[in-house]
Amino acid sequence: MRAQNAAVKPFDVSRLEEVVRDAVLEKQPPIQPVNYAPQAAEPKIPEYVSHREDVTEIGKLSAEAIVKEYEETAKEIEAIGEVVKDMVHRCEQLAASASSILREIKATATTYREEGKRMFNEIESCSTTTDEVRRLCESFREKITTKPAEQQT
Repeated sequence: MRAQNAAVKPFDVSRLEEVVRDAVLEKQPPIQPVNYAPQAAEPKIPEYVSHREDVTEIGKLSAEAIVKEYEETAKEIEAIGEVVKDMVHRCEQLAASASSILREIKATATTYREEGKRMFNEIESCSTTTDEVRRLCESFREKITTKPAEQQT
């Protein structure tokens, strides 16, 4: 660390003027920025407006600034319209899908009603058949349990 301290010169206030003068007199080559990006032309005013002949430059610039703001806002409104159009399209798809589902629901309900009717008729038929079998069995039992003499009387 001592070697570094020896190499560093202490600041001399008496030389300040001289250092500044040398820096100012030393001419550096002028630096020119290189612009590789093409400059976009100032956007023109919309086609639906045109300047009048008797307007001042300040009036033209002010009118251009205002109409550009309105045009940008109109473009944003149109962008919202596109979002709404997409929403409408999705709603239409949903409605079509819902209609298809409703048809399936109605068909399923009809199938259940038909099956219920079939089961109803089958149960009643079984009940009737069971009743008939019961009566036949009772009649047959009476015939076989009755004595032949009782039958003639």
